[in-house]
Amino acid sequence: MANTEDPDEPLSSQESQDSHESRKPTRSTRSTKRAESTRTAKRPTAMEILRQARGQLAELTGMEAESVTSFEQTDEGWSLEVEVLELERVPDTMSLMASYQVELDSDGQLTGYRRVRRYERGRSDARRSGGR
Repeated sequence: MANTEDPDEPLSSQESQDSHESRKPTRSTRSTKRAESTRTAKRPTAMEILRQARGQLAELTGMEAESVTSFEQTDEGWSLEVEVLELERVPDTMSLMASYQVELDSDGQLTGYRRVRRYERGRSDARRSGGR
């Protein structure tokens, strides 16, 4: 009988095979690993998409996003409307704001953006039909 307490003592051939078999991945272990890799390759969450859009727009324009006013999933990915401070003035209500339409693919990578309106922070929009 081999001494299991002494790591320097060689294992018998049966103990060696038992030890080797216990390290083999079982069918359930393999399917669990596949499920874990599927979860890690999942699509980004809505919050991750918002953070990515804000960060990528800031990197391209040099302006930090103040808010996201519209967010929807499209056939191609995501569409957002993001408000940014374009020109800071005193008083703050006179600062120039802009809304940008931002398009992202399904992975959250920015595919395009354009400014859709520019306005003073303290001014409200004229009422438009359709709620926009």
